[in-house]
Amino acid sequence: MSHIATILLLGSGELGREFVISAKRLGARVIACDSYDNAPAMQVADAREVFSMLDGAALRAAVEKHRPDLIVPEIEAIRTEVLGDLEAEGFTVVPSARAARLTMNRDAIRDLAAGELGLVTSQYGYAESFAECEAIAARIGYPLVMKPVMSSSGKGQSKVNGPEALEAAWDYAVANMRGDRARVIAEQFIAFDYEITLLTVRHKHGISFCPPIGHRQERGDYRESWQPAAMSAAALASAQNMAAKVVNALQGKGRGWGLYGVEFFVRGEEVIFSELSPRPHDTGMVTLASQDLTEFDLHARAILGLPVPESIAARPAASAVILADRDSGKFAFEGLAEALALGDTDVRIFGKPVTRPYRRMGIALARAGDTPAAVDLAKRAADAVRIVYSPTTD
Repeated sequence: MSHIATILLLGSGELGREFVISAKRLGARVIACDSYDNAPAMQVADAREVFSMLDGAALRAAVEKHRPDLIVPEIEAIRTEVLGDLEAEGFTVVPSARAARLTMNRDAIRDLAAGELGLVTSQYGYAESFAECEAIAARIGYPLVMKPVMSSSGKGQSKVNGPEALEAAWDYAVANMRGDRARVIAEQFIAFDYEITLLTVRHKHGISFCPPIGHRQERGDYRESWQPAAMSAAALASAQNMAAKVVNALQGKGRGWGLYGVEFFVRGEEVIFSELSPRPHDTGMVTLASQDLTEFDLHARAILGLPVPESIAARPAASAVILADRDSGKFAFEGLAEALALGDTDVRIFGKPVTRPYRRMGIALARAGDTPAAVDLAKRAADAVRIVYSPTTD
């Protein structure tokens, strides 16, 4: 055959787009799937399929049509029991059907981390009614954070400072959940010093770590990320130890190869597990500027069984998001020349066909002598890029 492998990509957003580019550079054939046409990854893939990932019959039909060597989830909202069946039938799910199933739901991955593996986490509880939320809040106290057990990019997440705001937070979480479960996780708010993403690569020859990535969030979604994040050797070792434990536990019946984004809160020397994504992470888009092999390159190498460096270095760099502020199907970008004239900067426009309030439409990247300078430069570059909306007519 003329390609190294056929990959069925489930989810075709901006992370999927960069992964397709990396995979195709290595000679893979990629079929990009999503619930809407002309999604970012579809624009660079070999073929496309449009269907809901929660439609088990449509998911199986796509697999049987293309007979992929690798099934690669890029989103959480997938009918994971079908992935389990397909893996049992001999298909390779990346990194495994178990990883997709457990990380699709925050309750499952939290129970694995805290209950089975004994990782340090915040206090938490699950609720399927407002009355259960009240009981959890009475136990763990305020402030707390509430979010759906299944969502992405911070949708449905809010901080609750007192009982007067609890019901609104419950309503917001349920309204923004993905899938068909009205269930939330309420967890103790951690007064952390900083938070990091530790990109962890499980590959044919072991586990490799990227230097830690720091990030700032608003509305539960990241706004800037930077690498390398300053972190003590002891805290980094603790994070690496916990990350290795959890990614190894997600192997299941699959190979477990791939890149994982493992998130931690850090308070002094204490490292607290937060969440995990078994795929490239949005905060890891900084690696497009900071690393010779990006997180997408590393993911592609790992899942294809190709060599991954034991030691991965990063130069000081940062990313900052470019956000939309309204719903529109007619828009353009201005200010790219200004952004690219600021210094060692780059801009990635994702190619999403429509805008929505707070939707990420692109990122600015910057390199500098240290990470604070890189963050400042990336933010200025992102601010220079403007989304211009065309007036609509009936």
